Amino acid sequence: MARADKAAAVAEVVDTFNASNGAVLTEYRGLTVAELKQLRRSLGENADYAVVKNTLALIAAKEAGIEGLDDLLTGPTAIAFIKGDVVETAKGLRDFAKANPALVIKGGFLDGNLLDAADVAKLADLESREVLLAKVAGALTATMAQALYAFNALPSKTAQLAAALEAKAANDPSILAGGAGAPAAAEETPAVEAAPEEAADEAAPAEATEAESADA
Repeated sequence: MARADKAAAVAEVVDTFNASNGAVLTEYRGLTVAELKQLRRSLGENADYAVVKNTLALIAAKEAGIEGLDDLLTGPTAIAFIKGDVVETAKGLRDFAKANPALVIKGGFLDGNLLDAADVAKLADLESREVLLAKVAGALTATMAQALYAFNALPSKTAQLAAALEAKAANDPSILAGGAGAPAAAEETPAVEAAPEEAADEAAPAEATEAESADA
């Protein structure tokens, strides 16, 4: 490959690395052209599956700031550049490898972290974004239904309370006036009669005054 062609090929792979959420490296030795096409179709829009020369992929990865792929870039290599759902890509590769043992998942990277084959298998076991969104939507729908039920129950509760209050007011009208019932009639406080001693004391000054007037 001419130097200019090699530089262009590396630049293209660098751009692909930079535009991807991650990548899964596979060995495809033994797969036919028809099977490779079938794999690409199964991955759909979630990933671009491309055969890449190891030397070009290694140079491109380093230029894209990705380190640690040296051990994975051995043998015939094809890379699934992840563009969409990471979990769906991992599931697609896993399921295809089960049906076609010639496909070997070697590892990859995601969000700057290196993955081995076991890590990719763990990703494949996770629930996809669509499933998680469906569960969240279901939980939100259930919560909204409960809130709507409670809201619709308010008029009924209010009507029941009003009926109970009306029935109670029929027996005790003061309830509607804010009272808790007719107040007990206040007992009149009897006039306090003066004790005999006090009456005598009050009369004594008057008698003394009359006596003094007579002496004069």
